[in-house]
Amino acid sequence: VQLQASGGGLVQPGKSLILSCVVSGTRFSLESLAWYRQAPGQQRDLVAWITHQGWTGYPDSVNGRFFISRDNANEMVNLQMNNLKPEDTAVYYCAVVNTSQTGEVRGVRSWGQGTLVTVSS
Repeated sequence: VQLQASGGGLVQPGKSLILSCVVSGTRFSLESLAWYRQAPGQQRDLVAWITHQGWTGYPDSVNGRFFISRDNANEMVNLQMNNLKPEDTAVYYCAVVNTSQTGEVRGVRSWGQGTLVTVSS
């Protein structure tokens, strides 16, 4: 499985950014997908996930600001990030994940390379 993320960059606080990830080498429509982020010196954290059924989930830190979506026709998963804050600065990674029957993430099967998002004025 290969994942290619793009869309990172420098953005001012309060602005929006969209990350995209193209996935290949798997039956995309059957996969659950996720975005993680890792700030300097910090662990890698889950920020959004979407199951093959289209169920989505977010941690409290981004709930209401970040929105994950999938495009099965083009085998892409996107992350819309709104009202960005300096603490959102991190390298963002897309991933193919395993999820439970209730839609919770149970582990990562494949990682993409990261894309850096810097939120600064």
